[in-house]
Amino acid sequence: MKKRILSRLGDISRIHHRAAFADVQHHIDKHQGSNVFLELARNRFSCRSFNHHPVSSAKLAKILEAARLAPSAKNQQPVHVWALTSEEALARIRPIHTMFDAPVVIMVGASAAEAWTRPCDSRNWAETDATIVGTHIILAAADLGLGCTWVGSFDPVKVREAFPETEGYEISALFAVGHPSSHAEPSERHSVRKAMDVFATEL
Repeated sequence: MKKRILSRLGDISRIHHRAAFADVQHHIDKHQGSNVFLELARNRFSCRSFNHHPVSSAKLAKILEAARLAPSAKNQQPVHVWALTSEEALARIRPIHTMFDAPVVIMVGASAAEAWTRPCDSRNWAETDATIVGTHIILAAADLGLGCTWVGSFDPVKVREAFPETEGYEISALFAVGHPSSHAEPSERHSVRKAMDVFATEL
């Protein structure tokens, strides 16, 4: 009986020790951050090859929510997003760009009329706000295990003609989204990065 009690006390002590360690680790992560985001940023790549597995509505909703939560100058939110999922909508975009036959294409547009303008030089922030939304899209897709690539090589006039719904917005980027195919891989230049001492300066 005495041994069993001592054994249980030992178990309780170990549990408390693990709980205390976990609590300490939580506080370390809270104040110093973890490597989760850096790993996500490091491992994602521009995917240009997709399989035919559809993107679930739940995953698409999470991507769109991440885009909606993106910050914008003065919180003006001058950006609108169109998710092309129907065969009819995809058929309209593919003559303009193949979008690598992705099952979902996301278009991001910005309205200069709705965006903040910096008073000192009249610089309009619409394009910057749209770019932040785009960054949220590619990172959210990667976090969900999806492939995504940011497509900037398109004719905006043709997009406007094919999608009259975008009137009033300048289309900043197209995003091909889907499940990577078995042979999808980063481009040769994906891991090429400037050295930190060249890239950043601490003053």
